[in-house]
Amino acid sequence: MLDELTFGFPILSLLLFFPLVGAMILWLIEDEDLLKSSALGISVLELVVAGLVLYHFQPGTAAMQFTERLAWIPPLGISYHLAVDGISVLFVGLTALLTTLIILYSWETARHQVKAYFMALLAFEAMTIGIFVSIDLILFFVFWELMLIPSYFLIKLWGTGVDRQYAALKYVLYTLLGSVFMLVGIILLDLNYHVWATMHHVEPSYSFDLLELLTVPIPLGQQILIFWLIFLGLAFKAPLFPFHTWLPDALVEGPIGVAVMLAGVKLGTYGFMRFSLPLVPDASKSPTIVTVMMVLAVIAIIYGAIIALIQPDLRRLLAFSSISHLGFVVLGLFALNFQGLQGSLLTMINLGFSTAGLFFIAGFLFTRRYSTRLNAFGGLAKKAPLLATFFLIIGLASIGLPGTNGFVGEFLILLGAFKAHWEYAAVAVTGVIFGAAYFLWYYERSMFGPLVEGVQGLADLNGREIVIALSLTIMIFWIGIYPAPFLNMMNGSVQAIVDRLDRGAVVAEAASVNEARRKGRATLPPSRHEQTQAPRVRAVGVTAYDVALPSKD
Repeated sequence: MLDELTFGFPILSLLLFFPLVGAMILWLIEDEDLLKSSALGISVLELVVAGLVLYHFQPGTAAMQFTERLAWIPPLGISYHLAVDGISVLFVGLTALLTTLIILYSWETARHQVKAYFMALLAFEAMTIGIFVSIDLILFFVFWELMLIPSYFLIKLWGTGVDRQYAALKYVLYTLLGSVFMLVGIILLDLNYHVWATMHHVEPSYSFDLLELLTVPIPLGQQILIFWLIFLGLAFKAPLFPFHTWLPDALVEGPIGVAVMLAGVKLGTYGFMRFSLPLVPDASKSPTIVTVMMVLAVIAIIYGAIIALIQPDLRRLLAFSSISHLGFVVLGLFALNFQGLQGSLLTMINLGFSTAGLFFIAGFLFTRRYSTRLNAFGGLAKKAPLLATFFLIIGLASIGLPGTNGFVGEFLILLGAFKAHWEYAAVAVTGVIFGAAYFLWYYERSMFGPLVEGVQGLADLNGREIVIALSLTIMIFWIGIYPAPFLNMMNGSVQAIVDRLDRGAVVAEAASVNEARRKGRATLPPSRHEQTQAPRVRAVGVTAYDVALPSKD
């Protein structure tokens, strides 16, 4: 049976629904100060629960943990199935932390429709966590789509740019377009399962459960079709080059809180690791697909960095740097080896501290000058040394300085890429140079040099801003100096994906039937062979399999 560990308490359901309950509580509060305090308290409690999940998580295993499973729509094979493993658990903690910091940042910056703003933030958090804890693909897709509702209104109603309505609409339309293709891919996975289940008299004959879909073979041609369909949904959301054009508009025109979440929580590339690679491994390692993905990754790295280099606006610079960083993530993913996958997953987490941190810095600058354009600053380090110091630390982490979290992730990605496809890795290394150039170019001109008119009276960071910057800095140095706890949490699941890629999706038919019978889903009686003491063998997918194969006469 697929390895799954329960907790004895539905802690993931608590994580999922507590922000929504909190949002409803906020609806009843009229006093603005109490409203803000309640929103912060709800987010802190959510962070504590996420911390408990991380504390009780068992590292070094590929098993799905804290499993919760209920039948939702049995005739269609749709279930309420929640769990986390080494791929998803760190994203849960990251989402809870960033939400708390966003609410802390918004204490003074949210000035109109404050109640609705904090309710939307908590709903955004709940939907994002739902994406990471969902094991049933339809449940995942529901949260994937519902996330658009709060994020759309956050950009449209609380954005800081004049074109925020256009940016919100563009973001939703692009994501919905990709989601249509992804839904078709999910349905094809279900139909493939139905064909197999019907042939082997397995009930129920439909399933969208990831762990059950992993047990059935998929023809290579169908795998390739499914890969590209799911790819479109993930590529628009990530976004990957050339599907990225909505991102600069959303990050520049929207509020800082949305920019932090969209740039810091990598939903699209998470989807590749969670679903694409394990479900269609033979397609994922086909030479054509690997070549296309590697080329797109290298283009994104160079293109994003060069465009960032010429940007005079910090938020637009960070938007294109995010595209460049995503290129590195994809490069590691499709190296298809342990180091590449491990580096990509760690980099996705790292960007939640470095890129998100730089957007917080952009927010600090915006609240002081109502602009993040370079001509609004100059000599700021003389008036705001704390702001300049944290800006430098987080920026150096973003460009991968040794001793910071960015270095560990990029090093592993490049190590895996050089082992798999050195020619793409050699080109990608130039992105590191461009990355240093665009950050240092902006930093030197904004923080040093002569004082620009209007900068003289600017205040340094206040208490809340120091808490935000210090929290992210601690994580940056923790991962940079001692990454072992984080790597240990993900290693088991990463190795399981590598093994799945090595073995492919074509599993032994007898083993799949046996697994179904052991779970009580097959209608045929067990054969004489299956009634004997069968040897147990181990095959690895996203989690560990223990299946009993028929003995030979």
